[in-house]
Amino acid sequence: MTRIAIPEDSLFGLANLPYGVFSTPGITPRVGVRVADTVVDLTVLDDVFAAPSLNPFMAQGHARWVEVRERILSLVSGDVPDTAVHPIGAVTMHMPFEVADYVDFYASEHHASNLGRLFRPDSEPLMPNWKHLPVGYHGRAGTVVPSGTDIDRPTGQRKGEDAPTFGESRRLDIEAEVGFVVGTGSALGTPVSTDDFGERVFGVVLVNDWSARDIQAWEYVPLGPFLGKSFATSVSPWVVPLLALEAARVATPPQDPEPLPYLHEKNPWGLDLSLEVTWNGQVVSRPPYREMYWSPAQMLAHMTVNGASSRTGDLFASGTVSGPAKDQRGAFIELTWGGKEPVTVNGEPRTFLEDGDEVAITATAPGPSGTRIGFGEVQGRILPAR
Repeated sequence: MTRIAIPEDSLFGLANLPYGVFSTPGITPRVGVRVADTVVDLTVLDDVFAAPSLNPFMAQGHARWVEVRERILSLVSGDVPDTAVHPIGAVTMHMPFEVADYVDFYASEHHASNLGRLFRPDSEPLMPNWKHLPVGYHGRAGTVVPSGTDIDRPTGQRKGEDAPTFGESRRLDIEAEVGFVVGTGSALGTPVSTDDFGERVFGVVLVNDWSARDIQAWEYVPLGPFLGKSFATSVSPWVVPLLALEAARVATPPQDPEPLPYLHEKNPWGLDLSLEVTWNGQVVSRPPYREMYWSPAQMLAHMTVNGASSRTGDLFASGTVSGPAKDQRGAFIELTWGGKEPVTVNGEPRTFLEDGDEVAITATAPGPSGTRIGFGEVQGRILPAR
């Protein structure tokens, strides 16, 4: 039997207990929980965790999530069977859930305003609808990939002088985001209220919404992002349960004008998450999620208010997380002001991503009694276009 040692400053202590899917050379992919620098095989607790995905467990619903979290806490607080404990460095992490649908929002007023100033310098930064609803687009579930997956530089049409050109993206970018994983779905024709968010959403991941800005700029009028976004979206391997984030809840920024009734929240679901973006090993931005104008509960309510169904494994992301300061901008198009103000990365002036570049996004949040909760990282490296 093994007693897991948990340092006091561990981001993966008993207040966190995030879920992921792992394997080792002798063990097929299954669900585990991270405790300090170890992964505990949860098949010793329940056969539902023998699946190579969290979906069967998530589908069991909120009451079951609460019950199993207590059982996990009891398990890892005592002696754990030796065969169930694996050093974090000895496991391979996989996609933690099967993505049913993927929706990406645009919920940061700072990000939306900055892009408005860049693209429409002679107009109001925000479009007239922006403060009335969480703007979003529907992405491709099949191109959501786990952290560590290399990203091929996309190709497509780009705006030319007299006619479009075709070739590889020259303005490849990132978007540091937070994603929310639906645990129990809703039937077609049945909207989900903001009050139901805490029972419908299972957990939180980090997201990098890779973005080809030149492809996007040519295609997005009038229907919005398409090929400039759909080539790849990366997610972190650990799903932090919403149950672990009660101490991180904060109010959202003041919303003016007052949202329509279906977007009202009795207890707002703002979250005090601190993100960090590294570019080739150098920290270039620290976006604060607590600055996000629209909450994830409002996003889910808006996503289903027309009667759209939701399913176990649906992923909806926040859109770029940005704060008011320059070093809090979560996309390189903002950070470099459209490429006009390069940032220095390892001694070199940089604007957009070059082949071989690596980007990692990490985050922490407050836990109970002064602790911190970690989300791990979402990381990817750019490969040349095929």
